[in-house]
Amino acid sequence: MSSSIISTANLISHQVTIYLGIPIFILGIIGGCLNFIALVSLKTFRQSSCAFCLTFMSLVDVASLTTGLLTFIMMYGFDIDWTEQSKFYCIFREGFVHICILIPLTCFCLATIDQFLATCSSIRCQQLCNIKLARRLCLIFTLVWFLYGIAFFTSYDLVIIPSTGQVDCIVINGVFEQYFQTFHVLILLGVLPISITVLFGCLAYRNVKQLSHRTIPLVRRELDKQLTVMVLMQVVFNFFAITPYTIINAIMLNPNIIDSPVGNAIMSCARLLSIIFLYSCFAVSMIRF
Repeated sequence: MSSSIISTANLISHQVTIYLGIPIFILGIIGGCLNFIALVSLKTFRQSSCAFCLTFMSLVDVASLTTGLLTFIMMYGFDIDWTEQSKFYCIFREGFVHICILIPLTCFCLATIDQFLATCSSIRCQQLCNIKLARRLCLIFTLVWFLYGIAFFTSYDLVIIPSTGQVDCIVINGVFEQYFQTFHVLILLGVLPISITVLFGCLAYRNVKQLSHRTIPLVRRELDKQLTVMVLMQVVFNFFAITPYTIINAIMLNPNIIDSPVGNAIMSCARLLSIIFLYSCFAVSMIRF
C-alpha cells in the first residue's frame, strides 16, 4: 500500500511537471515579449513609474522562467538534471534563480505602492510617483538582491552523497539551510510580498473608486484606472499562487511529516505542485496585458 502511494505521488509529480510546466514556460516566454513591446511602444506607459516597474519585472521574469522553470521541468519531467552535470551551473543556477524571483516580487511591491500613491488625493504623495525614482529604486533593489545572492553562490556545491554514491547539487552550509527554509522561503518569498501587495492593492482600489469625485484630467483618470486594474489582477493571482508554496514549506518544517516515506512522497509532490503554481505567477504577469 505504501509503495503504491509513493509511486502514485511520483507519477503525479512527473505528469504535472510536463503537462502543466511546459505550457506555463512557453506562454511565459511569449507573453514576456508581447508584454515588453506593449509597455515600451505606448508613450503613456513609458512615462508611468508604475508601468516601468511592471516592464522591468517582466524582463526579469523571463530570466526566472528560463533558468528556474526550464531546469525544473527537465529535472522532474525528463529526469535530466543539469545541475549534476556542471559544478558551475549548480552554483550559478541556485543563486541566480532566487535573485530572479526576488527582483520581480520587489518590483511588483513597488508598482503596487506606486499605484496607491498615484491615486491618492494628496499632492505630496503623487509627487513621489516619478519615473526617475522608480528607476533608482529598481536599480538599488537589484544590486541589493545580487549582493544577497552571494550567500547562495557560496552555500551550494556539487558533492557525492555517501549513502548513494551519486552526485547531487545540495546546500553545504547547515546554518544557511535553516535560514533558507524559514526566513527566505516563508518571509521573503511568501508573507512579506503578499502582505505588501494585498495591503496597498486594497488601498489603491479604494482611491480609484473616489477618482470620479476629483477634478483631474480624463486621460490621467483612465490611466490610473487601467493600471490599478492590472495591478489588482496580479495581486489576486499572486496571492493564490504564492500562498500554497508558503503553507506547504511551513508544513514541511515538521520533521514528523517528512520522516515517513509516504508522508515525504506526498509532501514532495505537493511542494512540486506549489512550485509550478509559484512560477505561474511570473508567466501570468506577462500575458495579462
